[in-house]
Amino acid sequence: MLSRTSQLASAIVLSACFLGAVHAQTPAATPAPAKTPAPAATPAAKTPTPQQQRMADCNKSAEGKKGDERKTYMSACLKGEAPPPAKQLTPQQQKMKDCNAKAGEQKLTGDKRKTFMSTCLKG
Repeated sequence: MLSRTSQLASAIVLSACFLGAVHAQTPAATPAPAKTPAPAATPAAKTPTPQQQRMADCNKSAEGKKGDERKTYMSACLKGEAPPPAKQLTPQQQKMKDCNAKAGEQKLTGDKRKTFMSTCLKG
């Protein structure tokens, strides 16, 4: 009885021999005829399905939205629902946003940015 490895090796060798014999019997490639018929007229541009059109419209109107906000918006838009109301920032979040923008305008980094943000958020 042959071992499993020997059987596998024999099968591979036989397969290679069989493929070589088949390849040798295939006729040589014949050159293409000198004249080929003209291709059929290209079909007219397809019009998008209503779902594809809705996806394009929702995608365009979702510009500027990222992450979970975009997912929620796209889900509602594709279902044909009214978009959810914009999330309002708390006064503290708005202050943080404003201070962060000011620090960015001044191109502050490191300890200078920490000090500025601390002072800005307190005042």
